[in-house]
Amino acid sequence: MMKTTQAAPQTIDEYIAGFPAKVQKILQKIRKTIHEAAPEAQEKISYQMPTFFLQGNLVHFAAFKEHIGFYPVPTGIEKFKKELSVYKQGKGSVQFPLDQPMPYDLITKIVKFRVKENLAAAAAKAKKK
Repeated sequence: MMKTTQAAPQTIDEYIAGFPAKVQKILQKIRKTIHEAAPEAQEKISYQMPTFFLQGNLVHFAAFKEHIGFYPVPTGIEKFKKELSVYKQGKGSVQFPLDQPMPYDLITKIVKFRVKENLAAAAAKAKKK
């Protein structure tokens, strides 16, 4: 867990640095996986979590004691309901246990879906103007 005395991280690097080496490795690989699936996306910290942004928030992720929280918004969860059914979920989130292999391929698919979704929404908005 992150030390509570630390200031809130301003960058994803700072965020990742707050975790044990084993967890840092997983976080870096998730970050790299998202980058490869959404090369145009920008990194930021939002809701105190690593966030990828492209015409709006794409996905967030965060580390917890027992799992990685992945937040692809409710549409991302809904679209991959079947693949995600083996994991514990919330409305727009899913928990990937740290003691199981991370589903990097699934993360890639979800991120690519979210990119399409955000770009389509942005294009629709631009048309309205």
